[in-house]
Amino acid sequence: MSKAFTKETDAEDEELEAAEPLPAGLKNYITPDGLRRLQDEFRTLKQVERPKVVEIVSWAAGNGDRSENGDYLYGKKRLREIDRRLRFLTRRLEIAELVDPALQKNRGQVFFGATVTYVDSQDRERTIRIVGVDEVRHEQGEVSWLSPVARALLKAAVGDTVEVRTPAGPEPIEVLRIDYGRG
Repeated sequence: MSKAFTKETDAEDEELEAAEPLPAGLKNYITPDGLRRLQDEFRTLKQVERPKVVEIVSWAAGNGDRSENGDYLYGKKRLREIDRRLRFLTRRLEIAELVDPALQKNRGQVFFGATVTYVDSQDRERTIRIVGVDEVRHEQGEVSWLSPVARALLKAAVGDTVEVRTPAGPEPIEVLRIDYGRG
């Protein structure tokens, strides 16, 4: 079938799912903080952003010719973006499995939700927090539990040296500290 006859939302959904995949058979773990952030985003989009844009689109539609009406065209595009994000958040929240790092009993090893400080082969000390795929904030040192560094660190203890697979080859890192205080 020609692309001209496919629904725009189907193509957009496929693009979205390709951009943020969750590997088949793996659980969608999330921390309490990450769950709260996703729920807050969902509420804000649904109760604040969407109603504002609907109001603008309704007003712009009443202004006549829609083909050259910037407010109308931009508003419709923004509505599609909001609706697409709401669908994505709905699907992800439905399959989210809450894991509270504060309840971790084995605090001597690295598991989901741990904040880990390690040193690499160039003696650079780094601190990361291992979180779910939908809650990663790189600027705050958060990495997905599926990332190479997190996978290498899982089940390691303080003093252990593990190898991270990098494009340049295996990189040894040593675990200095493990903390489960944030959740």
